[in-house]
Order: sequence, then C-alpha cells, then structure tokens
Amino acid sequence: MERVNQTSSVSEFILLGLSSQPEDQKPLFILFLTMYLVTITGNLLIILAIHSDPQLQTPMYFFLSFLSFTDICFTTAIVPRMLVNFLSEKTISYAECLTQMYFIYVLANTDSFLLVVMAFDRYVAICDPFHYVTTMNHHRCVLLVAFSCSFPHFHSLLHTLLLNRLTFCDNNVIHHFLCDINPLLKLSCSSTFLNEIVIMSEGSVVLVTPFVCITFSYILILITVLKIPSAAGKRKAFSTCGSHLIVVTLFYGSIFYVYLQPLSNYTVRDHVATLVYTVLTSMLNPFIYSLRNKDLKQGLRKLMGRRKS
Repeated sequence: MERVNQTSSVSEFILLGLSSQPEDQKPLFILFLTMYLVTITGNLLIILAIHSDPQLQTPMYFFLSFLSFTDICFTTAIVPRMLVNFLSEKTISYAECLTQMYFIYVLANTDSFLLVVMAFDRYVAICDPFHYVTTMNHHRCVLLVAFSCSFPHFHSLLHTLLLNRLTFCDNNVIHHFLCDINPLLKLSCSSTFLNEIVIMSEGSVVLVTPFVCITFSYILILITVLKIPSAAGKRKAFSTCGSHLIVVTLFYGSIFYVYLQPLSNYTVRDHVATLVYTVLTSMLNPFIYSLRNKDLKQGLRKLMGRRKS
C-alpha cells in the first residue's frame, strides 16, 4: 500500500517538447500538423489503392497495407499529443503517459516485425519462386500478420509494468516530446537497476533479432540475384527490394541509436533520432514504396481516376 502511495505522488508529468521557446511553438505546430496530415493521407491512399486494385492482391501488398495502417496508428499515438503541447499546457497525466508509452512500443515493434515478414516474402519470391504461391498462401500471411501485431503487446506490457513499480518524487519534467522509457527512468528516485537490465537484455533481443533476420534474408537474396545472368533480371530483383531496404535503414538506424546505449549516455540529442523512427519514417514510407514501384503507382492512378470520375 505504501508503494502505491509513493508512486502516485507524481500525478502528472511535464513534457518539455522540442523547444521551450514561446516563439517556436506555432511554427512547430504547423510543421508537425502538416507532417501528420501527409502521413495519414499518404498511408491511407496506399491502403485504398491496394484493396481496390485486383492486381495488388498479393502477399507483398497485403503486408504493405498493414504496415501503412500501423504507421497511421503509430503517428496518431504521438503527434496529436505533440500538437496539443505546442499550443497549450505541456502536462500529461501519469496514466496517460504510461498508456502512450505502451502503445508506442506496441506499434513500433509491430512495424519492426512487419518489416521482417516483408523481407521473408521477398526472400521466398526471389530465392524460391516456384514454391512462392504455396509458401506464402493466404492462411500463412494472416498468421504472420497476427503474430506481428500480437507479440509486441507482451514486450510492451513487460516494460510498462516494470516502470509502474518505480517511485517518482518531486522531479516530473520529461525532457522529451513523448513518454519514453529512458527519460522516465532518469526521473525515478528509486532503483532502476532491474529496468536497465531488462532493457539491455530482453529489449536488445527484441530490437536486434528482427534486424538480424532481415539482414540474413537480404544476404541470401543478394547471393541469388548475383547468379541471375541478365542485367535486366538483376535490376528487376533489386528494384523490388530497394524500397524495403531504404525503410529498414531509416527505421533501425534511428532506433539502435536511441536504445542500444547505456541510460547514462541518453541526452536531448536523441530527440532527432526518435523523430526519425516515430514521425519521419511513417511519413516517407508511402513515397518510398510508391515512387519505386510501377504496380503501386498504377494502382494509385486508378484510385485517383475513380475518385475524379
């Protein structure tokens, strides 16, 4: 009972955001509102184009539509709160802060696992094309998406419950634009040793394992592509993987920079890397995938043509 009272001594936190200068708030509000609207519009168009075009009813686009939906949810868990903070009080309740952190981790890891599934899909398509239809059947695709969406809840719940057991005393100012585990651990006036151990062990495994699987898939893909005799065949194979590799590099590069370091090394400079994997990647995904994909561009043209008519 005593622990509950201590933990609830801090009923709210103050999110300092990206800038504490009053003159910066409105420009930042306009910038991130624009980025949010572009993210929602771009990913929604991808989803609509995929589900309305029979030619895009393949496993690759099935996974891409779920990635776009996850990106919409991911940015919605972050940007609206940022927009409110730019124009009004920067406070967030204790419960709301933990809830935001929970869903950020769920959606970020869902993105991560979907990128693994998409890499596996490209591996089967290029390295074992004769068995692609049977390997990537609809039932298996649904199971892969279901796992990608469900497993991250266990990871997120673990870290949220471990954080909830900590005591927060007088200092309630979060030097961040969202509720993230590292700045929250820095505010705790109780021991964070267990939290740091779990982050560096379980957290690292959950972060690094998907990246290793993607890397291994693309090594096998590269070996197979290099054996293709025609230059046109090589270009076609690389073009189907290029977009995915760009997204993987942006997403994992920024996440590794933020989380694969000791808590003592965490600084305000990590905000930029956090923006990359939370906001920027979700906004750029529709452009990266559509600009390098003829079938998807054709599907978007058909969709826009139907809307105009």
